[in-house]
Amino acid sequence: MNKPLFCGCALLSLILGLSLFYIEQQFSYLAGALTAIGGIVFFVLLSLIIKHSFGQDKLTGWVQLLSFKLWKKLAIVCCIVTGSIAFIGISHYLANNSNIRWDVTQDKQHTLSNNTIDYVSTLSNEVQLTAFYVGMPPKYLLDQFKEFERVSGGVIKTEIIDPIEQIAYAAKFGNAINADERKVIVQSGDNRQDVDFTQSALSEEKLTNAIARVSRAPRTVYFLTGHGEYSISNDEFAGLSKFKQLLADNNINSKTLMLGISQSIPEDCDVLIIAGPKSELSQNEETLIADYLTKGGDALFLIEHTLVTSPDKPLSAAQLEKNPSLNVILNQWGLDVQADIVVDFTNHVGGDVGSPATKNYQKHKAITEGLDYTFYVRPRSIRVLSQRRPSIKHAVIAATASIEKSWAETNRTLDIQFDPNTDTAGPVPFSYVVIEEKDEELLSHKLSDTRLIVFTDADFLSNVYINQYSNAQMGLNLVNWLAELDYKTFISAREIKVERLDLTSKQKRQVIVILFLLPFFLVIAGLVVWLRRNR
Repeated sequence: MNKPLFCGCALLSLILGLSLFYIEQQFSYLAGALTAIGGIVFFVLLSLIIKHSFGQDKLTGWVQLLSFKLWKKLAIVCCIVTGSIAFIGISHYLANNSNIRWDVTQDKQHTLSNNTIDYVSTLSNEVQLTAFYVGMPPKYLLDQFKEFERVSGGVIKTEIIDPIEQIAYAAKFGNAINADERKVIVQSGDNRQDVDFTQSALSEEKLTNAIARVSRAPRTVYFLTGHGEYSISNDEFAGLSKFKQLLADNNINSKTLMLGISQSIPEDCDVLIIAGPKSELSQNEETLIADYLTKGGDALFLIEHTLVTSPDKPLSAAQLEKNPSLNVILNQWGLDVQADIVVDFTNHVGGDVGSPATKNYQKHKAITEGLDYTFYVRPRSIRVLSQRRPSIKHAVIAATASIEKSWAETNRTLDIQFDPNTDTAGPVPFSYVVIEEKDEELLSHKLSDTRLIVFTDADFLSNVYINQYSNAQMGLNLVNWLAELDYKTFISAREIKVERLDLTSKQKRQVIVILFLLPFFLVIAGLVVWLRRNR
């Protein structure tokens, strides 16, 4: 009988039985039988082999046992087994702790971009990233968090918690437990940003923007007053108190500015917001605002609609001057607000064709990405002037989507019919972004680039409409971009396609057993071959 062969088979049976127990987490009949039979047969055969080695002559057996050749073999076997175990342990340790990276995924989803690395490496204030994820988190999220910790030198701390299993800890963040919601809470000091990634993979750009917003100093915006503008202290339907709170939640302070009294725009003004003035600005105020923009100031213009009437009630001179276009200022930046009303018979809110709803956005990473519909109450069309400085760059933010069913109506008596001689056919733009980058000479005088956004409606951010569709997100994106709270506005972000192999806990244990047994059997096979050759 080939005792070593049967002994090896018994050992294999024992190992398989124990592996099945580990995978199933219970002793099945098969696992129990393999373990019992393998264990009994292995130890019986091992005893017989040892007894045979001693033979009938115990003195001869002891001499064989104490021989140098036998101990040499045993030492070599021990060294091989120890070395193999050490190699496996060290390789796993280095794989988990080494800073060397080789990302072979198509979109480099486990590697941070140079822009992110440059920014994160300069952080000085500690940032905490807490991910809420029910169940086993995806590998890309684990790798992404580990990379943020690594490149920040430990300034960024990360954790991933299951809000169902750790319900008491999750409650400290003040969120209702939702098994379907996945989010990352980014905190630095008293600042906090929530990044939702329930519908799509958590992108590096979203996470870095959130880190930038909580780790940077607060921004200050000033709302112009004194001309019937929408008020940030008004809690009624026509107020902007909800918009003010939204900005405050995002580390942006709101103040009021009566330019006719102050005669200057404060130094700490990051963004000037002119929200729907009902009357004209004075010439001095227009000059102050124009100078502010020329010197690199940033502003958001929300121009209100022109008044309309019926044929039997013509508009008076005073009514025609209501809701000024502010073209005296805007013309200097290549824009001209028209005295018309944008109508859309295809997409509009309620029964008012003069309240277009749209998703026809110009692609802009910081302003329009990911937005659903936004809607506007009787906006005006905007034209770009041909005579403008070549350094000024324009881009449409939102426009009507319909070609045949939308236009800019110039008839203000509610007789809505398209007239090709006076009306502008769709798609009709009613919001623009303007940027003028300063040359090196002006930058040397500490003049920053000018950012300017014009919307021909202020109602979409009022208390009654701000929480409808994506209106709130649009308003926040506008101010964030103007205040330069986006970490890289014009970079081309990568759409990450996360290809995941979702395994159950049992399947993961199967993989662990396979990964362990493969090198183990290779070592055993090598030892058997070596021992046979050196008998």
